[in-house]
Amino acid sequence: MPAAERRVTKADILPAAQFAAERKQRRAVLLPKKKLRRVEVGPYCCFYFESFDTMFFQVQEMLHIEKGGAEQVEDELAAYNPLIPRGDELVATIMFEIDDERRRTRELGRLGGVEDKFFIQISAEKVFGEQESDVERTREDGKASSVHFAHFRFSKAQQAAFVDPSAQVLIGVDHPAYAHMNAPSIGARMELATDFA
Repeated sequence: MPAAERRVTKADILPAAQFAAERKQRRAVLLPKKKLRRVEVGPYCCFYFESFDTMFFQVQEMLHIEKGGAEQVEDELAAYNPLIPRGDELVATIMFEIDDERRRTRELGRLGGVEDKFFIQISAEKVFGEQESDVERTREDGKASSVHFAHFRFSKAQQAAFVDPSAQVLIGVDHPAYAHMNAPSIGARMELATDFA
């Protein structure tokens, strides 16, 4: 099946006992890829770029932790399959990670509308993230959510530039209260480029 069409299905789900036995090893195998797929932007924002492998593991983890059995499978597939890239995009879970509750409330209160400000810049072109539409990410009081899900859709030319070491790539947030960027390593770019068809 082409990568662009790959989704986690019921047939992929491992029996609970098998996953429990393999969980530690599977996590260890996935960890190096997850490290490459994590890009810190500024002091407390982090982009976690998803893939089939990260979402398969997440579905299995939720089933393992919540032990909801067969009834839970459909809900987990519906929640996580939309975050698997479709061949012309990168998909990120974006988190504002602030441990102190008061500070978190204050900072998120300044970040209303931030869900429209996530971008990947390739040379001079900015690709802004398109949000998952399941939940409003800024409340009526202007407070932003601490978790966002964004799709960054690339043209063929942008995909080619993304893997060209001579092209500058930046990942960032362009919000008046949080304007930060970071350049992913070439290793990270090569890993993320495996999401392109």
